[in-house]
Amino acid sequence: MFSYHKNPLDKEFIGSTMKKMFVFRLTGLLFCASFIFLSGCGGDVRNSIDTPTTGKCKVGVDDSYKLMIDAELYTFETLYKYAKIDTVIGSEVDIIDGFLKDSFPLIIVNRKLTTDEEQYLISHQFIPKTTRIAYDALTFIVNKENPDTTLFYDQIEEIFTGKIVNWKQINPKKSVKDSVKIVFDNFKSGNTRYFREKFNLSKLPATCFSVMNNAEVINFVEKNRNAIGIISVNWISDKADTVSHGFLNRIKVVSISSPGDNIPGTSFYSPHPGYIVQGDYPFTREVFCINRQTYRGLAYGFSAFIAGEKGQLIILHCGLVPATQPVRLVEIKH
Repeated sequence: MFSYHKNPLDKEFIGSTMKKMFVFRLTGLLFCASFIFLSGCGGDVRNSIDTPTTGKCKVGVDDSYKLMIDAELYTFETLYKYAKIDTVIGSEVDIIDGFLKDSFPLIIVNRKLTTDEEQYLISHQFIPKTTRIAYDALTFIVNKENPDTTLFYDQIEEIFTGKIVNWKQINPKKSVKDSVKIVFDNFKSGNTRYFREKFNLSKLPATCFSVMNNAEVINFVEKNRNAIGIISVNWISDKADTVSHGFLNRIKVVSISSPGDNIPGTSFYSPHPGYIVQGDYPFTREVFCINRQTYRGLAYGFSAFIAGEKGQLIILHCGLVPATQPVRLVEIKH
């Protein structure tokens, strides 16, 4: 006789096995769902995704430095394939306002935060880190037909204090006949703030106007022979960049004397990096990265890159003076 043994493939055994597999799969799905939920909520999992060289973030950039940041981003994202940085370009007022409202963790501007702004961030558990990355020059540009390509520092001051309102007051023999029209990128920009502070003005004179950005300043000056535009040197200094080089071909750059030098034979200085370094060009300012990220994420990595060797070489290439790398001046003798 044959003894009967229970077949391991009978219905009861199969049913038990299927239940165990269902529980295992359900547990796995719940774990995945929890991981996605934590990532979306910004928990600790975020830190394993957002690193100094990977992840996504937004950076607020003063319009004065758009071309410079475009060059920095191109190099950074070429080196780090898993980093994606979106830039928000705007006026100084809008960029800093967005920074305080947590619209982006990193900004590029030409002033430090005020004490009130720092205290506001600290009260919300953020300690901003400010890094000086460059020295910039505010550049005066005029129409191609304007013969005045050199101005005394005192003449600039008199334009902003309302004492000079017509080009003939500058040079009766050569100047164009029209009234002076000063054109800014935006009334909320750091450029307008700079001259209000520089000449202690409660408001700008009636000869001042604004457009929307630095590119529009160049467009306006190209079409108006009585205009004098004010932009960052970044927009016209990179001869290898087609945009910057194209702008430079459409206008003329004004050279300025040092304060107090207003006699014949005075030296005039262009906004060249060498003259910025030596302090000869009179209208310069600092440029800063300000980071509010509370951990070492992509915003931290990008600001560190800009302040590092590669980033500083890009800044020099863009016509600004690097803050952390020396600039060597070479005298060429004929």
